[in-house]
Amino acid sequence: MQHIHAEIITIGDEILYGQITDTNSQMIATELDKIGIRVVRRTAVGDTQNAITNALKVALQIADIVIFTGGLGPTKDDITKTTLCKFFEAKLIQQPEILAHIENLFVQKGRTLNNLNRQQARFPDKAEIIWNPIGTAPGMWFTQKDKVIISMPGVPREMQCMMTETIAPKLQETFHTPFIYHKIIRTINLPESILAEKIATWEDSLPSHIKLAYLPRMGQVRMRLTATGENMTQIQAETHAEIDKVLPLIKPHVFGFDNEEIEEVTGRELAERGLTIAAAESCTGGLVAHHLTKIAGASRYFVGGIVAYDNRIKIRKLDIPEKLIRKHGAVSQEIVSLMAENIRKKYGTYLGIATSGIAGPDGGTPDKPVGTIWIAVSCESKIFTQKLQLTTDRTLNMQLTVNYLLNKVRQMAIEMEF
Repeated sequence: MQHIHAEIITIGDEILYGQITDTNSQMIATELDKIGIRVVRRTAVGDTQNAITNALKVALQIADIVIFTGGLGPTKDDITKTTLCKFFEAKLIQQPEILAHIENLFVQKGRTLNNLNRQQARFPDKAEIIWNPIGTAPGMWFTQKDKVIISMPGVPREMQCMMTETIAPKLQETFHTPFIYHKIIRTINLPESILAEKIATWEDSLPSHIKLAYLPRMGQVRMRLTATGENMTQIQAETHAEIDKVLPLIKPHVFGFDNEEIEEVTGRELAERGLTIAAAESCTGGLVAHHLTKIAGASRYFVGGIVAYDNRIKIRKLDIPEKLIRKHGAVSQEIVSLMAENIRKKYGTYLGIATSGIAGPDGGTPDKPVGTIWIAVSCESKIFTQKLQLTTDRTLNMQLTVNYLLNKVRQMAIEMEF
């Protein structure tokens, strides 16, 4: 099966200066992926003829398709059209149909057409027109032997319209591309190296047309399976069959698929069972509550919480005996257990959750170094506690604590019988 490769080249000094974010490349890459075309490189170049020409020469060595975005406007710094004309030894010819389209757009907007805008109707005689239904700059489609070179405007709305309505379908028809199917398994609280070790035998036995990639992020690892083939139904079925094989190996750590986040899945499990929850947070400073309430409809299960950052709040608002804090310390199994139980009783919820720890970067002791965190989940019949020994990075420690706590809530919700 032949793989078709593409390079995306964005043009504009403003991108190189960091003044704008290149969202066009991401969108183009997403659309190419849908039709089985693999992006092998993304490049940004400035508004100079040499930069554009050199980038194109290099791209043609590794890609079947080169897609430009940017530099097709009416001002002097928009030089993509003239540069590509020179590269392909083409002539700019006034195109009456393009001019009529531009004039119509100006009439609709109540604006007066000037000479700069009329220049946009001059089009290379060696290119096919890619119509821009919502803007004045048409795109260009050049063919060089078995290569395709495409140029689109840099205005995101115009580029997206052209890409989805015209270019992607035309590329798929031109290259008869295979189908590509992605499926992501979302795992949590399992380091990438340990995850890889657990599934090594399964990974080694994957069919050659199904590839696995590990994408780690803040205590989570996304396992992306990518299947390629001539029949979408078949590669989807094969991919899901492989997922069925691997899930038993890592089930406690799999919380969802594709774009699902842990707070979304946990909230769904609570809502489906009619469970309510309240939070007592110390070291996480409200981050657990923030994640729970990020999801629309969180009021179905999340009642509220207390940020008991100072021990006085633990004593006054959560009814933790001062003598117990003196005896065990705020960062202890005893205190976090009481925090979870008391917030549950105070707010009348089915579950109470709590965090207490030393997030860092200072505050640690030899017995309780930075990264020592206790979490607890309380319900009427039982209480779960866990000591975490995390990192020296404050932000990471707070996020990892949220991960561990929400995943445990998810697991307990699933296990509960009604």
